[in-house]
Amino acid sequence: MNPPNDSAGPQQARQPLSEAAKASLVKTHNLFRAFIVAVLGAFFVYQLDVTYVWLTAILTAASIVLGVMVLVRAIRLKESKLVLFGTISGLVVSAVMVLLILVSAVFFNQVRDFQQCSRSALTQQALTQCQTQLQKSLPAQLR
Repeated sequence: MNPPNDSAGPQQARQPLSEAAKASLVKTHNLFRAFIVAVLGAFFVYQLDVTYVWLTAILTAASIVLGVMVLVRAIRLKESKLVLFGTISGLVVSAVMVLLILVSAVFFNQVRDFQQCSRSALTQQALTQCQTQLQKSLPAQLR
C-alpha cells in the first residue's frame, strides 16, 4: 500500500523562484566570484615579489570586505552550502594573507634581499646560504 502524498514531502516539485529571488541569487554569485578573484589575486601577487606588498594589501582588504558581504548574504538568504563553505575558506586565506603582509612590511628589506638571493640560487647549497643570510639579518629574538 502506498503512503498518501504529503504536500510537504520531498517529492513535491520545487516552486520556481521569483524574479527578486533570482536577482538576489545572481548578485550573491557575482559577489562570490569577485571575492574568489580578489583572494586568488592577492595570493598570486604576493608570490610575485615583495615590492608588490601594497597591491597585495589592497586586494586582501577588498577580499575581506567582499567576503563579509557574501557571508552575510549567504547566511541571511540561506544560499548554497558551497558558497558558504567557499566564503569561510576564502576569509581564512585572507586572514593568513593579512599576517603575511604585516610580516613582509615589518621585515621588508630582509624579505626583499632573500627573494633576490633565492632567485639567483641555482643549487640547494646556494639556497641554504640565502636562508642563512636571512636568519642572520633578522633580530636575535626571531632566530
